[in-house]
Amino acid sequence: MHRKALKHLRSADPALGAIIDRVGPFKLVPRADGTHFDHVVRSIVGQQLSGKAAQTIYSRVLALKKGKRPTPADFLKFPDTTLRAAGLSGRKVEYVKELARRTHDGSLAILKIHEMDDASVMETLVSVRGIGPWTAQMVLMFRLGRPDIFPELDLGVQKAVQKLRRMRKLPTPKQMTKIGETYAPYRTYAAWYLWRSLELPGE
Repeated sequence: MHRKALKHLRSADPALGAIIDRVGPFKLVPRADGTHFDHVVRSIVGQQLSGKAAQTIYSRVLALKKGKRPTPADFLKFPDTTLRAAGLSGRKVEYVKELARRTHDGSLAILKIHEMDDASVMETLVSVRGIGPWTAQMVLMFRLGRPDIFPELDLGVQKAVQKLRRMRKLPTPKQMTKIGETYAPYRTYAAWYLWRSLELPGE
């Protein structure tokens, strides 16, 4: 799959092909530990935070259960003040509790998202308050390992496309969607290489 994807991307966009050559092998490995619920909680915790800050707060959440991942029922029992003390904002406490409530009562089929197509996963996740398209796309890419997701709202990917295409301004989400179509059906691969391109030393 990787070889076929990279061949397609090199052919579709030679400039991206040059980045692929500089970055090297594709190394996105979906996070398989825990449940889908755990992963989405982690995604909510990490919204608008650096990776390090997100990890610190998530570790404090795990500490509430002595290092085990809290279940939806656990989150419903935790007082809001306990979650706030762990570092979650008031808004994120609301989001996590709604996710926990709907997972616990079975109204949200989050534990079955691996059985759904990409559009159904998006629809399921964004129905939860606090989960927008970007977070849902991150779940599709980094949890479910779907090969054809292009996060058109991601600032890093936008900056990489701007640099790659030598655009004067950041591309709009609409432009991003159109550019992403060039890379289908391997948009996840393209996005991963675009992120990595920002780490490459300058020319």
